[in-house]
Amino acid sequence: MLTHVKDWMTLEKELLQKRQKHKTRTEKEEEENKQLDTIRGKPMLVATLDELLDEGTHAIVSIGPGDIEFFVPIRSIVDKELLEPNCKVLLNTQNFAIVGVLQDDINPLLHRMKIDRAPNETFADIGVILYGVPGTGKTLLAKAVANSTSATFLHVVGSEFVQKVSGEGPKLVRDMFALAEEYAPTIIFIDEVDSIGGKRDDSTSSGDKEVQRTMLELLNQLDGFDKHSDIKVIMATNRIDILDPALIRPGRIDRKIEIPKPDEIAKRKIFELNRQRMACEDNIEIDNLILQDDLSGADIKAMCTEAGFLALRERRMKVSMQDFLKAKERVLIKKSDGEAPLYL
Repeated sequence: MLTHVKDWMTLEKELLQKRQKHKTRTEKEEEENKQLDTIRGKPMLVATLDELLDEGTHAIVSIGPGDIEFFVPIRSIVDKELLEPNCKVLLNTQNFAIVGVLQDDINPLLHRMKIDRAPNETFADIGVILYGVPGTGKTLLAKAVANSTSATFLHVVGSEFVQKVSGEGPKLVRDMFALAEEYAPTIIFIDEVDSIGGKRDDSTSSGDKEVQRTMLELLNQLDGFDKHSDIKVIMATNRIDILDPALIRPGRIDRKIEIPKPDEIAKRKIFELNRQRMACEDNIEIDNLILQDDLSGADIKAMCTEAGFLALRERRMKVSMQDFLKAKERVLIKKSDGEAPLYL
């Protein structure tokens, strides 16, 4: 009899243990599901903003393929500066209030390419000039264009056209366009165009006259009698203010694109791109390195390179925070000694 009671109690104990394990597993699954819901967030509706009303406190939005319109409130957490007609907004599914704005993940340099209908023009005669402070990526952008196109790409520096022998500069310009026409379609990239495209004056020196003749030949090739429909020209300069107006007038250069210094997001990406192949310590503070000073993309690249050299000189396998700080100090000293007064 006692044996049966013992067996019964043992079975009951095992049953209770299994129930407890099952309960614990169920509670764990419920907790994990809650965490997943927190990570996913609440579902939102995406709508198109048609019109702002009541000084930005309400709006008319359209939802769905039928463009059904709704009058909805705007929560105070929404940045009103981002609200503009035809932008995408997020609606709460419970009260249909606007709780956020979907920003376009589009490069602002490509903003001009957004069109509502197919153009009637061929854009055959449009040239582009990139300008901005040194180190912002003008030449790098041109190299990216070369890498993403199947056209022939000619990269020349403006100072290469400045020759001692009279007539050599204009001849080089003619030869360049002849080569471009032979291997068309072609993109010609002229870097540091200010070395030959400066404003004309009454200088009597032979060197200045030769530079002016070179620029006149460049103007002739840009809009001569024979239009080069398969040849596009991209120029870059740090000093657009000293260029001759005849060089950058509409018809020759119709797109003047300023390349500004990188913002915080761009600085982080440039820094991560340059240090991704470097073995760094874990205590690298990006905010103290790149966000507190007026650094360009070239400055950040130079800082990473210098930090790597500092670690190599001391035969260390990893780059430390002190290496980056020393490298940054050296970059800033060189920058303060050689920066053009126009951009101070």
